[in-house]
Amino acid sequence: MAEVKTPIEKFRNIGIIAHIDAGKTTTTEGILYRTGLVHKIGEVHEGDTVTDFMDQERERGITIASAAVTCYWEGCHINIIDTPGHIDFTAEVERSLRVLDGAVCVLDGKMGVEAQTETVWRQADKYHVPRFIFINKINQTGGDFYKSLESVHNRLSKNALPIHLPIGFEKDVHGIVDLIDMKAYTYEHYNDHKLVQGEIPADMVDTAKKWRTKLVEKAVEADDDLFERYLEQGEDSITQEELVRCLRKLTINGDFYLVTGGDGRGVIVEKVLDLVVDYLPSPVDTPNIKGTDPKTGEEIERKVSDDEPLSALAFKVATDPFVGKLIYVRVYSGVLKAGSYVYNSTTGEKERVGRLVRMFADKREDISEIKAGDIAGVIGLKKTTTGNTLCDPAHPIHLEEITFVEPPVSIAVEPKTKADQEKMAIGLERLAEEDPTFRVHTDEETGQTIISGMGELHLEIIVDRLRREHNVEANTGEPQVAYRETIRGTSEVQGKYIKQSGGRGQYGDVWIKFEPNEAGKGFEFIDKIKGGVVPAEYRPAVKAGVQETLDGGVIAGYPVVDVKATLYDGSYHEVDSSEMAFKMAGALATRNGIKEAKPVLLEPIMRITVVTPEEFMGDVIGDINSRRGRIESMDDLMGGAKQIKGFVPLANLFGYTTDLRSMSQGRAASSMELAQYEEVPPNVAQEIIDKRNK
Repeated sequence: MAEVKTPIEKFRNIGIIAHIDAGKTTTTEGILYRTGLVHKIGEVHEGDTVTDFMDQERERGITIASAAVTCYWEGCHINIIDTPGHIDFTAEVERSLRVLDGAVCVLDGKMGVEAQTETVWRQADKYHVPRFIFINKINQTGGDFYKSLESVHNRLSKNALPIHLPIGFEKDVHGIVDLIDMKAYTYEHYNDHKLVQGEIPADMVDTAKKWRTKLVEKAVEADDDLFERYLEQGEDSITQEELVRCLRKLTINGDFYLVTGGDGRGVIVEKVLDLVVDYLPSPVDTPNIKGTDPKTGEEIERKVSDDEPLSALAFKVATDPFVGKLIYVRVYSGVLKAGSYVYNSTTGEKERVGRLVRMFADKREDISEIKAGDIAGVIGLKKTTTGNTLCDPAHPIHLEEITFVEPPVSIAVEPKTKADQEKMAIGLERLAEEDPTFRVHTDEETGQTIISGMGELHLEIIVDRLRREHNVEANTGEPQVAYRETIRGTSEVQGKYIKQSGGRGQYGDVWIKFEPNEAGKGFEFIDKIKGGVVPAEYRPAVKAGVQETLDGGVIAGYPVVDVKATLYDGSYHEVDSSEMAFKMAGALATRNGIKEAKPVLLEPIMRITVVTPEEFMGDVIGDINSRRGRIESMDDLMGGAKQIKGFVPLANLFGYTTDLRSMSQGRAASSMELAQYEEVPPNVAQEIIDKRNK
C-alpha cells in the first residue's frame, strides 16, 4: 500500500475503549472491513481477528496488548488503537489514552455501562480525551439502546444524547434515523455493502423529533448568536452545518458525548466512521504541546506543526520476532525521519532512528517519515522505553511522562532446568521492558526471582509468554501480596558507627528525626545541619543509608513508605570519617528510629465489582464479608442482574474468580482494581510478621 500524504487536519488518532466482551475488537474488525483493509470480518471466538494477533489473545478470546492499525475514510487518515478491557491490562489503556486525541467508548447493549466501562471512562477523563459512545449488540436478544442510554445517564454522564436512533428492536434492528438530516438509513442484512437512505418510519417520527429538539437545544449552547436565533426563530432556523459545527465544538471540549448504536460487525459501522471524521478532534484541534527545558526546567510550548522542532513521546515498546525492539511513538511537533538522530531527553542519550513503519497490528509497512500529529513505529532505538521523550538535539524538550500504579501481586518463578536460568532472565527483562506494570527483582534473602503484576491473570499470561516466545518452561510459587510498612508516630534517634581495627578507623555520627509523610508522598529527606557538624560531602551518604534501609523494610522486610527523615545534628572525625561510615550511621539510625515511631504494616485493598443474578446475591455478599471485605453499594442492572461494589484486601482474593463461579453456577462475574493501601489489623499483621521472620 503506497504511503498516502494527508494534511494534519485530516488525521484522527482514536482509541476503542470498553469493558471486556463489549465488542471493541469486533468493532475494530468492522471498521477495517468497511475501509477496505480486510476482506473478511474476523471472529474473536474463532481466533482470526487482526488486532488480537497474540496466541494468548486468540485462545482466551480477550485483548491483552493494545494494537495499532491505520485506515482511511472520507479522505481522513485514522490511527486506531484497540485497547484491552480486562483490568489486569489497564496500563495498555492508560498509555494509549495518553497519546490519543479521541476515543470511541463501546458498550454491550445487553449490559449497558459495566464496571470496567467506568474505569476506562475515568482514564479518558484523566487525559481529557473527547469521545462518543457506540452501543453495540443492540441487534441481539436482550439488546436495548434506550436502557443502555439510561445507564449512561445514571453512571457516566447526563451530558450524553443520541445522534442516531435505531430502527427496529433486538433481531429486527435494520437501520438508524440520523437526527442531523432527519433521514432513515436502512439495510436488509448487517453485512450489506451500503446503507439505503429513505424516509423515517411513520411510527418513529414523533420520537425522532423529540430527540432532535434535545440535540439542537444542547448544540446552540456552544454559540451565543445561534442561541439567540434559536430562542427567537425556533429549531428550523438552525442549519445542518451549524448543528454539526456546534456539536463538534461541544464534543472536542470534552463535556458532551454523542451516542449511536448498532452491530459492530455491520454496515452501520460506516456511521461510526462518519462520527470519527465529523466530530472527533484532529491534532490541530488539541492544545499546543507543553513540556519543560531539560536544562533549565522552564516551560516550553510547541505548536502542532511540521515546521516546529521535533517533539515525540514513546508510549509503547514491543518485541517483534522479525525486527527486534519496536517503539510506538506519537509525534506532536516537527517531523521524525528515518536515519536521523534524536535526543532522548529522559535518559540524556542521543540515538539513531533506523527504520520507520506504519503499523497494521502485527504487520508493518516502511515509511520515510512521521509527521506532526501521526502515530507510527520506530525500529533501531536501543535505550528508549515507555514514557521517554524524543526530540530535536538542537531544541531539547521534556514531555510529561506516563505514570503507572505499582503492581500489587507477586509470585516466585524459577526455570525447570538450570540451563534455562540465563534464558529466563533475558526473557523476563524483555517482557518488563514492554510492560511498565510488570516488574522483576531478586529476593536478597532467598535468592528467588520474584515477578510482580496487576493480577493473577496478568502473571499467568507473562509465564505463558515466557514459555512460547522465549522457550523457557518455568515453575511458579504461590501468589504473594506486596505489603508496605509505614510509621504513625515520630522519633528522634542517634546513629553512631565506630570501628577501630588497627590503622585507619571508621567514624560516623548522626541525629535524625523520623515522622510520617503524607500518604502517597513517599520518602523525603530534609537536611537541617547548621555549621559543619556533618560535612556537606557526607550528607548524601547519610541519605543513601536511610533510603536503602527503608527499601529493605524494618519490621517485616517490606519497603517502608511515606516517611520524612530530617538530619539535624551529628559529629565527625578529621581522620576516621568517610562516606561509608556515614552511610552506616544513617542505616543504624533508620533501623532504630522506625522501630520507635509506631511502625505499622499496610496492605493493598482492591475495589471489587461483582455482577450476579439475584438468586446468588446473598451468597456473594456473605463470601465478601468472610474475606474481610466491606460492601460499598448494591445496584440493579439491566436484565435483572445485581451489581455489588466493595473493598476487599488483596490477600483474601486469590482464587476468587474460581470460587465465585462455583457459588453462582458460573453465572456471576467480577473485576477488581487496586484502590489504596490501608493498615493491616494488628492480629493479622502479627501473623504476617511472624511468617516473614521464620
